[in-house]
Amino acid sequence: MFDIGGRGDLGFNDLAWLGGERARKELGVEVTYVTPRSEADYLPRLRELSSSGEYSLIIGVGFLLTDAIDQVADEFPNQKFAIVDSLTPDSNVRGILFKENEGSALVGALAALVTKTNKVGVVLGMEIPVLYHFEGGFYWGVNYAENITGKDVQIIYKYTGSFIDRALGKQVSEGMLAQGADVLYNVAGLTGLGVLDAVNDYCETQGIEYGPPFAIGVDADQDWMYPGHVIASMMKRVDNGVFYAIRDVVYGNFTGGPIYYGLKEKGVGISRAEDLEAFINIAKELGTQLPDTPENILAKWQAMRALYPESVWNTIDELEKKIIKGEVEVPFPETIEEISAVREKYGAGALPG
Repeated sequence: MFDIGGRGDLGFNDLAWLGGERARKELGVEVTYVTPRSEADYLPRLRELSSSGEYSLIIGVGFLLTDAIDQVADEFPNQKFAIVDSLTPDSNVRGILFKENEGSALVGALAALVTKTNKVGVVLGMEIPVLYHFEGGFYWGVNYAENITGKDVQIIYKYTGSFIDRALGKQVSEGMLAQGADVLYNVAGLTGLGVLDAVNDYCETQGIEYGPPFAIGVDADQDWMYPGHVIASMMKRVDNGVFYAIRDVVYGNFTGGPIYYGLKEKGVGISRAEDLEAFINIAKELGTQLPDTPENILAKWQAMRALYPESVWNTIDELEKKIIKGEVEVPFPETIEEISAVREKYGAGALPG
């Protein structure tokens, strides 16, 4: 079951669909996709699916389904469930979780390395604990690069309160651009596509072929959407998490409880050329119109990244290795108190209004 964003968000929900499709093709299972009409639809639809007895596993896509799955899992203790980005205390529920802080550290470091104004921004959806992981990792990554370069980078952030309002995401991003931020991190689902829209519109208006300003995509590889204006994406492989849960049911290895996927497990990461090529193909499969030919998109992406010396990309690769080896520790804030302390430590300030 998708969250209310549904298919076509070119990110979180579409990735979950891809995981289901991979399971259908590779494991020969039958997969049913359900899109609720509203949040009030979560509980009755989950009850309907569970009471049918037809499904070996029911997966909820997103934190917003937590309460509904928790309640239904109690009512149907023999039904297996999984939930992406959350966890319940029920033994029949797997939490498909990610170390978003690790991937966000990489793009945070990149943002600090490529900014020309020494001001970067983060546009977020609803203020929920999982988004604190993105915040904390990004701020830490900015600071990591500051210590290498000697830069003093200002960070601004804004919670929009929505994952489904693209126009609002654009409006907030335009406010950050007006304040001089030249790298904006999208952490807002469909709302966050407005971040990419705002950066692209600014560049087109100013006649800028390659940023900065840059956007940073999230969840899926979003580099292809506006070639030359999206420097990278923080890959969150929801598709892998969904596929692994289905596979474990098929092979009789399913267990409840949390499973975290980080850099080491290839659950998160920074977008590479192979990701770009893969997601161009995915967009085509979804029937999404590409902004240019696949060859031209790849060429512009390569030209954009070639504007920066190898030392920039080597720094990111070295940081990734350090995180995997445990040589550095990236904060993983989960409460308002913890993220408030991280914001204060790294000087992150909220966008007014």
